[in-house]
Amino acid sequence: MKSQIHLIRHGITEGNQRRLYYGAADIPLAEEGVNMLKSLVSKGIYPRAESSDFYTTGMLRTEQTLSILYGEREHSCIEELREMSFGEFEMKSYEELKDVPGYAEWAADKTGQMASPGGESIAGFTSRIRGGLKILVGKHRLRELSVRHSGKDAISTVVCHGGTIASIMEQSFPGQKEHFYKWIPDPGHGYTLDMKDGEITGYQEF
Repeated sequence: MKSQIHLIRHGITEGNQRRLYYGAADIPLAEEGVNMLKSLVSKGIYPRAESSDFYTTGMLRTEQTLSILYGEREHSCIEELREMSFGEFEMKSYEELKDVPGYAEWAADKTGQMASPGGESIAGFTSRIRGGLKILVGKHRLRELSVRHSGKDAISTVVCHGGTIASIMEQSFPGQKEHFYKWIPDPGHGYTLDMKDGEITGYQEF
């Protein structure tokens, strides 16, 4: 039995195009994002998932991405896997924030403990994603157990966010890449996690 979890980053949004700080803002895909996803589908980059369980974070951009990639699928939401919240800095660019009191100190923080006003710290975000991953793996473990005598593969497909995926990968494969940001996949891309008995054993990029 093959056991895998597919982690897919949603398509391009206005936040990506304008290089904004955003995570909690529930914005849709940009037209560029929709077109790029359709192009990637036509190239066949996505894992086949006929018998998969599907998950999103409930955010509009993840819902739209799932629909474009796999059609209208019954799915569940894992809100704990949502992107980092930037609080008062949401939907603002560096140019808009560079002179805002407290921004420079927050941006220069190396401890991960400083949160943006009304937002999350890196440490808080990491802890939340750790909990979300535990929920996801628990659900996938149930999938493994449900198909173990059927001859079917155990597959879970999750459409989520770049920061979320990077946090999962960094936590699961510590030291394999020199920086958190090196784990962030391009929009519409992601990783397949190989699973065994509820444990992550390896990965492939797509």
